[in-house]
Amino acid sequence: MSDESPGDEGESRVPVGKLIAMTPVGIAVGTLCALGLWGISELAGLIERLVWADLTSALGVSPDEWWWIVAVLTATGLLVGLVVKYFPGHAGDDPATIDLISTPLPPRVVPGLAVAAILSLAGGVSLGPENPIMAINAAIIVALGARIVPRVATKEWMGLSTAATIGALFGTPVAAALMLSEANAGDPRIPLWNRLYVPLVAAATGSFVILHFTDLDLSIGLPAEKVGGVVDVLIAIGVAVVAAVVGVVAAALFDPLHRVLHVAIKNPVILLTAAGAFLGLLGAVGGTITLFKGLEQMKELPDRMATTTALGFLAFAGIKLLALMLASASGFRGGRIFPAVFAGVAFGIGIHMWLTDLPLTITVGAATIGIVVVATRNGWVSLFLGLAVVPQFDLLVPLLFATLAAWLVVANAPEFRATPVPQTSGHRPGGE
Repeated sequence: MSDESPGDEGESRVPVGKLIAMTPVGIAVGTLCALGLWGISELAGLIERLVWADLTSALGVSPDEWWWIVAVLTATGLLVGLVVKYFPGHAGDDPATIDLISTPLPPRVVPGLAVAAILSLAGGVSLGPENPIMAINAAIIVALGARIVPRVATKEWMGLSTAATIGALFGTPVAAALMLSEANAGDPRIPLWNRLYVPLVAAATGSFVILHFTDLDLSIGLPAEKVGGVVDVLIAIGVAVVAAVVGVVAAALFDPLHRVLHVAIKNPVILLTAAGAFLGLLGAVGGTITLFKGLEQMKELPDRMATTTALGFLAFAGIKLLALMLASASGFRGGRIFPAVFAGVAFGIGIHMWLTDLPLTITVGAATIGIVVVATRNGWVSLFLGLAVVPQFDLLVPLLFATLAAWLVVANAPEFRATPVPQTSGHRPGGE
């Protein structure tokens, strides 16, 4: 005899009519979230071209000049600091202290957060758009949803916004599906695909829309290699573990760095201006390839193999990690996933250049996974990104073992997140 009562059985079923009725809602959310990402990316790209291409051409200087890099990053820090201090809502919470998915912000914070994110992306700061756009889309979708369809809970609107934005960010609903299935949200008595149906409609729509506006592609174009043997699995595990250890060291230093910066310099204008200057110096050492979010820059790395040594690629990875840590810890608005992917790709190429017998596709994919696991604490998303960077189907098994090995390294290690520093001045990053 089953212990389940008739009422329990009824609760485990989702009427197909309800799923059909919510399908247009998922499509609308996916469209809005993709357009939000596209709009912010386009504005940032426009300003980036004006500063790094048009203005340098008009002045007759090279964008690779060290003093230009330092000047632009310093100015970017100043402008973002002014937004964080004086804009209504202070451009949202301190991004170093929150996860990719967090409590929805009030709508009044959205303009300041959008401006700060656009300035950071355009100015060359080593952060991606993922955290700001997740927060911006969530604030808008939750506010609109509560007004238009109040019977849908805030948590459900957050789930739709998250799925749609992840789908748009990576150009595929697969990453959203993996993240949602790992989150295991909702009533476990309801079948998984009933719970995922509307969020995946939103994710699929978000990826569909963004791919019609952009040519988003995470692959770095490495030639396919024959892999899949036991030795290849062991290589993938070894590279992923080494990369994860490097990432864990960075994560362990992140909270102390954040605390020192915010205790020593409480004024965000001064802090971000100084941080921008240091980011400029790092960029002057590494070159413009180590600036920005890293998505386009990582595609240039394979072309550098003819002219750059193993040490040079490891330096690219190290500089990118340092810049990521400093940018996030000091309060620039941006995400850590895309810069971490760049660092992983550079690290993997560096290992291959040092030990040339190791397959390039495995070292790059495994190194990417090793560092991204630390940055995201999400095994499925890390595996997805490793395979997106090197889209070769027979890498799946070696890279899955690499993900499992990297997870063992990070399971009890410090997270790549800082503890909020109590504010004693009038500025409170929490948006008050």
